[in-house]
Amino acid sequence: MSLSWSGKDQKNANQPAATGQKRPRNDAGNKVTVVLGAQWGDEGKGKVVDLLATEADIVCRCQGGNNAGHTVVVDGKEYDFHLLPSGIINPKSISLIGNGVVIHLPGLFEEGDKNDKKGLKGWEKRLIVSDRAHLVFDFHQVVDGLQETERQAQEGKNIGTTKKGIGPAYSSKASRTGLRICDLLGDFKDFSTRFKNLVQQYQSMYPSLTVDVEDQLKKLKEFAERLRPMVRDGVYYMYEALHGPPKKILVEGANAALLDIDFGTYPFVTSSNCTVGGACTGLGIPPMNIGDVFGVAKAYTTRVGIGAFPTEQLNAIGELLQTRGHEVGVTTGRKRRCGWLDLVIVRYAHMINGFTAIALTKLDILDVLDEIKVGVAYKLNGKRIPHFPANMDVLQKVEVEYETFPGWKTDTSAARKWNDLPVKAQNYIRFIENHIGVPIKWVGVGKSRECMIQMF
Repeated sequence: MSLSWSGKDQKNANQPAATGQKRPRNDAGNKVTVVLGAQWGDEGKGKVVDLLATEADIVCRCQGGNNAGHTVVVDGKEYDFHLLPSGIINPKSISLIGNGVVIHLPGLFEEGDKNDKKGLKGWEKRLIVSDRAHLVFDFHQVVDGLQETERQAQEGKNIGTTKKGIGPAYSSKASRTGLRICDLLGDFKDFSTRFKNLVQQYQSMYPSLTVDVEDQLKKLKEFAERLRPMVRDGVYYMYEALHGPPKKILVEGANAALLDIDFGTYPFVTSSNCTVGGACTGLGIPPMNIGDVFGVAKAYTTRVGIGAFPTEQLNAIGELLQTRGHEVGVTTGRKRRCGWLDLVIVRYAHMINGFTAIALTKLDILDVLDEIKVGVAYKLNGKRIPHFPANMDVLQKVEVEYETFPGWKTDTSAARKWNDLPVKAQNYIRFIENHIGVPIKWVGVGKSRECMIQMF
């Protein structure tokens, strides 16, 4: 299978200036291909990344932490990734965890060791960790749970976090009390003092929080030595990768557009920027080096946790999608809420990210339906609204305008090219493509790498 990459126009020739003089040569360097979720996460980004990673030299994570969950199936083996980039499966590529990621070291090594037992050998030699990445501590995870309990008691509802400590870790980062990889690998005495201060800060806010500081520091010191060979200056590493010999560099987004801290369905969002800007800030790369931006969307819509979900189906359709799609969170084990494909949110994700193409996954889940609906617009008080509402109270009230399509009632799981798909399925795909205004490059009809139909 040939895979297209961003690589065109990598060098700008000297252009004459208006004065007749030559401008300085501007070598833009290699382009980076970015894969992002276009809904509320769980769209199958891992499959698209795995597909592209077979030819990648470097695969990067730029934000989030082990609240993300990507499942990749290769040769019948199912791997679950939370902190490790999915590209770690490729023995010929380097995986980079960038500065924008928050890292829980016990989780990182547990994940690596678990996948090692499944056959993922030598992963530590293929992993680079940015020295500027912030650390998630065990007490951050405890605080995450305490905050959720507090929200439930005060407001009668929580956010539905994964309780992996991601929000509290980013809070420490934003309040300038966080600790980074470079601190852990530096003067350990200084690190220990700052760690104790951070614990005391949280204990003053949460008196029930108990932390065995000495035990934690002992474990962190051990992790530091195992981690040390993997750590690099991530900014310098990426600069060298961008401006050295031609390389295929892939960025794997975690979470998704509707979970973005700025653009998502706030406050039911994650704590990082999981839209395209996060690739620049989370890796230290200039916007001019962003090439293709591939959005990933399911052929229907799901979300984990609470929050507005206009096309949700609290009926037999929703149950069928949940059961057939095995819609259970990789990180939390929670059942995902399910509903019809919402093109309002996918178009909104495109406004922010500027997708060059879309991967449409899990089309096969719709194979048994008599008819299939697609949300194409929102109405408020009977009038169409052209934008995606920022206010969640407003989003709860919108009425969805649907287009209805006849089901194809045919098993598509064996399809490997466009012409293998039933005409009614082709019509469904073309409608989505035309409505969003972005070409669909891949269509997924199953779990494994071979089940991604490449269109162009």
